[in-house]
Amino acid sequence: MAKKGNRIQVILECTEHKESGLPGTSRYITNKNKKNTPDRLEIKKFNPILKRMTVHKEIK
Repeated sequence: MAKKGNRIQVILECTEHKESGLPGTSRYITNKNKKNTPDRLEIKKFNPILKRMTVHKEIK
């Protein structure tokens, strides 16, 4: 029996990295349940280029 399609794959991108002017991007791939969290995710993750924890937002 197949599962329902509530879980989707999303990409998280660092918000502070664009403003810093440094080359490269910090992106993470994760899953979310579309039924429980219909709005965009905002999670603090580690940015290896800036070497600190920053806010990462979901992009489309």
